[in-house]
Amino acid sequence: MLIFIAVAVGALLAFAVDWYIPVFLTSYVAIIILAALDSIFGACRSYLEKKFDYTIFVTGLIGNSAIAAFLMFVGDRLGADLYLAAVLVFGTRMFQNFASIRRFFLNKTMDKKHKKAQTEEENNPDSVKISIKSEEN
Repeated sequence: MLIFIAVAVGALLAFAVDWYIPVFLTSYVAIIILAALDSIFGACRSYLEKKFDYTIFVTGLIGNSAIAAFLMFVGDRLGADLYLAAVLVFGTRMFQNFASIRRFFLNKTMDKKHKKAQTEEENNPDSVKISIKSEEN
């Protein structure tokens, strides 16, 4: 519950405060946001798999953001588009994590439907069950 309150307060502050990001930093902010989203999707997936660890999440969030910003910085200095490597890696991992989260919820939904159908079948007195028993000689 505390997490949801913190997210709500953070979102309200983000909309209430007049933010200004200098033009030369916008590409850095964009790549850092992409790295943060990758970490958040990974945390959601690990939470659903019951493997979430707060320390791993925080260090991954900070580490991914730092690496992405560093690639952006070095690419700017060399005149190369090194940030594309970060976009490719983080984008691919985001889609993989999203696919895992989607499969988790689809499997959960399908399991509920199967259990419901099975329960209805067992409780329906009009259904006829046929069993074949083999006789041994």
